[in-house]
Amino acid sequence: MTADAERASDAAARRASARRLLVPGLVLVALSCVLGAWILARGNDPFVVDAWWNDLLTAWVSPVALGFSRFMNAAGGGLLGVLVLPLALAALLLLLRRPWAAAYFVVAEIGSAAGVQALKHLFGRARPENIIVISDFGSFPSGHVANAATIATVAFVLFPRVWTVVAGAAWVVLMAFSRTYLHAHWLSDTLGGALIGCGAALLVAAAFSGPLLREHRAVVARRVLGPSTSDDPSRRRTEAP
Repeated sequence: MTADAERASDAAARRASARRLLVPGLVLVALSCVLGAWILARGNDPFVVDAWWNDLLTAWVSPVALGFSRFMNAAGGGLLGVLVLPLALAALLLLLRRPWAAAYFVVAEIGSAAGVQALKHLFGRARPENIIVISDFGSFPSGHVANAATIATVAFVLFPRVWTVVAGAAWVVLMAFSRTYLHAHWLSDTLGGALIGCGAALLVAAAFSGPLLREHRAVVARRVLGPSTSDDPSRRRTEAP
């Protein structure tokens, strides 16, 4: 294959990768906005399933569930969840020689948080009255769940394996449970958070698709050829954009 043909093939691959991420990302963000608009149109009242789930968890008194939910409250938000853990994960990606992956993760986190705050102030939904933790303004969408969904989606984009899907889904579901057990959110808030978190991560991934694809090829080359060989300038032609 000639150099021009190889560059054209790479460009086509990057465009296809961006489209695969962009379309579902837009759909998920749009669904979160539609759900929020539906809630607002109803006067921000809880859905029947919201009230049922909230009452069910109110009646279920469990020290174990309460302790777990408080742990998730700290792990998914505040200084630990918003700053310490994301920076630690970004540093880990840098140690793995994945600078573009680290940049993608940080930007995805920022984009997700910004989207959540925008929707919170746009819809202004009240939290359940029996909330037992201190939280910021706006119940819809859940920022904790959005953050969990962003991390899960980033993990899948960077490491598309079955285990990342299972672990990511479990993390999001457990975070959603903890937020509703603490009565910090209605059940529909957690759905909105999962949609915006996943959608934001996919949209940022689409913007980073070119560098991420090149970086992934470099990682594969290092595994196959070895670090010293893959870093040889004579080998870089196969990784050129």
